[in-house]
Order: sequence, then C-alpha cells, then structure tokens
Amino acid sequence: MKKYCDKDDWVLARDTDHFHYEKTLFDGTILKTKISHATQKEIPKHLWKHILSKQLQITEEEFWKKIK
Repeated sequence: MKKYCDKDDWVLARDTDHFHYEKTLFDGTILKTKISHATQKEIPKHLWKHILSKQLQITEEEFWKKIK
C-alpha cells in the first residue's frame, strides 16, 4: 500500500503509529488512508476490499498496475 500511495501522488500527512496519507482529487474530494508500519502483515480480505473501494477509490486491477 505504501508503494502505491508513493507512486500515485498521495501526500504523507502524518507519520505516527501508522503512515497517514491524503490525496486531493480534481473535484476537491480528499481521500484518506492509513498504512501500518508493519508493511509485511497481510491485510484481511474484507478490509482490503473496503480500503480499495472507500479509501483509495480504485479497483484491485488498477492497484496492481500502479505498483508494478
């Protein structure tokens, strides 16, 4: 996830117990997500789908294309 945010022009807003990223869309909408410092941990499937659709607002296919 961190790699995706860095490549997709998300801004690191805070670095506390998690990385907190924000991205402002053309229409002024601000997307927010947070990423654990434990980057090797697997994200549970139900949470992964929520992150993609609600926080990143992309498809899984778009995600994997961006980080390659």
